[in-house]
Amino acid sequence: MTDEDTEAVRAAIQGELRLLDPAVRSSRAETLRLLDPEFTEVGASGRRYTYAEMIADLAGHPGSAADGPVHEPSEIAAVLLAPGVVHLTYETRFEGCRARRSSLWRKRDEESGWRMYYHQGTPVPPDVP
Repeated sequence: MTDEDTEAVRAAIQGELRLLDPAVRSSRAETLRLLDPEFTEVGASGRRYTYAEMIADLAGHPGSAADGPVHEPSEIAAVLLAPGVVHLTYETRFEGCRARRSSLWRKRDEESGWRMYYHQGTPVPPDVP
């Protein structure tokens, strides 16, 4: 892996972790900076979210309150799929529930930087190791 590839992976992981931070989740400006304008999500709830919905609603989603529970990530893995595209997978725990997560991050240009293009969360049943 080249230094540029390593930096791409690092930037995607850093962005993902920032989006799990309640201070970032509750900030419209930070959300705008980290989500790609073509963003979509299929949440752990099964609901599909558009960019506009996520920009408007993320501050009200679970894990966004400064004094509330937070998403605890683990087992983060990253793969550079192509120049400017990184795929992340990981698991979160939130209030005793687990979800497996997958995100695509892309970098279109230097000005906009790395942004989350797609995210999916899949609940893990309690009986699954």
